[in-house]
Amino acid sequence: MNQTIGGVTVTPELLLFGAVAGAAALCAVGVVAFNNAIRSALCLVVNFFLLAFLYFTLNAEMLGITQVVVYTGAIMVLFLFVIMLLNLGAPQLLVEKRDPKKYIGVLLGAGMFVLLGSQLLPSLVKINAATLTPNLATFGGPEAIGRSLFTSYVYPFEAVSILLLIGIVGSILLAKRRV
Repeated sequence: MNQTIGGVTVTPELLLFGAVAGAAALCAVGVVAFNNAIRSALCLVVNFFLLAFLYFTLNAEMLGITQVVVYTGAIMVLFLFVIMLLNLGAPQLLVEKRDPKKYIGVLLGAGMFVLLGSQLLPSLVKINAATLTPNLATFGGPEAIGRSLFTSYVYPFEAVSILLLIGIVGSILLAKRRV
């Protein structure tokens, strides 16, 4: 069942991972490409679930559960409440002129994608999974995540918490009614 293509052993798990990752990438493009806010939000929900599935296939159950609970549960409920409060229904039919910036942006984005892919793919093919994680039993578990968050990544973790606090205070100040 396993085949070797270009020095890479193609397993059913690798094919499943590639299919789910491709679907997640398409949903991410759908989030940006749709003009309708509801369709974008639905693409984002599907993307969050696909990312959680990818975490589960990588044996990172803690990250997968966190993805479902925090992002799919809490963040998407917040987004949907905002969409409902802003009453973003069906868009008005407007005749727009063709904007060349849109086509230039798509062309530059595709060029950047090809450039990054040409730089990343050769090095990704050479990666041996056995050398990446010496102990797969603890990979993705709560202890391993906590240890890396509070040792190697303590400063970025604290910087993100300060940014979130600034965002919360800013949203409260913006929402505060002037009396």
